Amino acid sequence: MKHVLTIAGSDTCGGAGIQADLKTFSALGTYGMSVITAVTVQNTQGVFGCQDITPEIIRGQIDAIYSDIAVSAVKIGMVSQIETIHAIADKLLEHQAKNIVVDPVMISKSGFDLMQPEAKDTLIQRLIPLAYVVTPNLPEAEVITGMKIDDLSSMEVAARKIFAMGAKNVLIKGGHLEYDATDLLFDGEKITLLHSDRIETKNTHGTGCTLSSAIAANLAKGKSVEEAVETAKKYITVAIEHSLEIGKGVGPTNHFYELYNKAGIWDEVKD
Repeated sequence: MKHVLTIAGSDTCGGAGIQADLKTFSALGTYGMSVITAVTVQNTQGVFGCQDITPEIIRGQIDAIYSDIAVSAVKIGMVSQIETIHAIADKLLEHQAKNIVVDPVMISKSGFDLMQPEAKDTLIQRLIPLAYVVTPNLPEAEVITGMKIDDLSSMEVAARKIFAMGAKNVLIKGGHLEYDATDLLFDGEKITLLHSDRIETKNTHGTGCTLSSAIAANLAKGKSVEEAVETAKKYITVAIEHSLEIGKGVGPTNHFYELYNKAGIWDEVKD
């Protein structure tokens, strides 16, 4: 079994962040480990507060993992402060981390700033060059590149700009496109478009976290980047299609639907 590390924030209601990452790792047959960067106060209706973990503790968590357990891939999610980013980048370089997937989480669906604005440049300078795959959605890609992105043509331009910042592979997610849910993958040479039907549901909490974690798990298992992304997209599509009506707001995706279904217990679980 491959071991995958998530470095991200904790989500109280379990649909995103560390909790979603660990569920995804487990669902895809890998062993999940975590470094917590922040503790959020949130539920399906929004994010209401956040306390950052000190850089010293973040560095200590990373050292604790790498001094004991082989790490096959790393997913990086919520990193809100400049000091947090430096701590992570320094330690991943020190430990020669591989298969790093960076999900540049910036703003929650409810509009809460999950990254301090002044930390954007540090993320670009320190984490994007470490990324084997970086996975911004359209608003995040707009912040990173400083350009408007509203169609496949501008997505390609943005992907090339982010690639030039040092990322080895760039996946720009098209879920915010008006008519199409196409994602665009750029490896420095080839553009690959990944199409999927748009699923009509409000329950999409944690989709970005889940997709990036699935990519990391697939890379850990030895899949190529294109195969890792395609397989991860299929996984999150099924998870959204069978999303859960939990809470009063935006419910979570269903990380274990395929496992429940194969076990023949989905009808029992959903009731």
